[in-house]
Amino acid sequence: MKKFFSALPLSLQHLFAMFGATVLVPALTGLDPGSALVASGVGTLIFHLITRGKVPTYLGSSFAFIAPLALYVGKLDSPGEAVAGLVSVSIVYAIVSLIISVVGFEKVRKVIPAVVVGPVVSIIGLALATTAVTSMASVNWDVAIVSLLAAVIATLAGTKVIRLFPLIIGLAVGYVYAAVRGFVDFHIISDAPTFALPQFIMPEFTWVVIFGMAPIALVTIIEDLGHMFVLNEITEKDVTKDPGFSKILLGNGFATLVSGLIGGPAQTTYAENLGVLAITRQFSSRIIQGAAVIAIILGLFGKVGAVIQSIPVAVMGGICILLFGMIAAMGIRHLIEEKVSLANMKNLVIVAIIFIIGVGYAHNGIAYATIAGLLIHWLVPDFTTKNDHKTEKATPSGS
Repeated sequence: MKKFFSALPLSLQHLFAMFGATVLVPALTGLDPGSALVASGVGTLIFHLITRGKVPTYLGSSFAFIAPLALYVGKLDSPGEAVAGLVSVSIVYAIVSLIISVVGFEKVRKVIPAVVVGPVVSIIGLALATTAVTSMASVNWDVAIVSLLAAVIATLAGTKVIRLFPLIIGLAVGYVYAAVRGFVDFHIISDAPTFALPQFIMPEFTWVVIFGMAPIALVTIIEDLGHMFVLNEITEKDVTKDPGFSKILLGNGFATLVSGLIGGPAQTTYAENLGVLAITRQFSSRIIQGAAVIAIILGLFGKVGAVIQSIPVAVMGGICILLFGMIAAMGIRHLIEEKVSLANMKNLVIVAIIFIIGVGYAHNGIAYATIAGLLIHWLVPDFTTKNDHKTEKATPSGS
């Protein structure tokens, strides 16, 4: 029991990190936020079961499927077709997982060089920068700055215990400050339902929805791979070897399957929670699993979840500046540790292309940037190195 209460604040930090994005997707698509919370918690627990608790990450609502879900759930009022699409997505995950388990991830990993991995890791954080700054922090900059400063001071100047909970401290200080300024809407709590159960939805398969949603799984698979590279950097363990990337994909696929059946969106590993790991340096999967259980409770008990929903967006914005920035910094650290030379023009071009596509493309930019980086690395010859080498030989010594 003592261990439970000591780990509870750590689990809450992960809950706060994922909450905004996880409930935003159903808000944009017409799905029920409570069902999305329950789905994220159940999906995370399924993922941890399949990966044997060796991958300390949280699964939440995927943004990659917002457009088709909004179409089928919102405009067409056909949640059954949306569920069928998510079932087809889970099948794609299972197929790719099987292929990787047969071929071996090492062969796949060899085609992904460090010059691609580093910037891809960085853009996972940078791609979220607009959300943190423009959509969240800028709503009330003073609230965001107070929250951010509290978290930074707790991280850098706090005691050993305080450094474990910088996000909780930042959120608490920011919430109190926002309440004093009159920015907390307490009606959210009073108006929330006391108890609600997610509804089981039967899939309604059509070829249109299958071909419309299944291919998007390839995008989120690439994003999953990028997130695992981030996790490897943070934990200094290679989860693509143990338990293996095929198990990670299988876990994500099953999580998406169950999520769809109970009225939730597609599930994906969350960069937000990787930022929490980078700050707290607490890598126990039990902490993530605790966050998943709390998410399920919040989804079932509306009043409890409403307390978190009442946190002003600017407070979360200040915290997210730190979270997303940590992820971006991890990618730069990877380039340095792998001794990737940016004096090499081809490497510089690859990094440049990945950064601009990844940050500039609003939807699925991470996947497109990764593909672009790999294509340039493997298909475009490095004539500059050869020409420079010839020039050095042709230049007389002493000239």
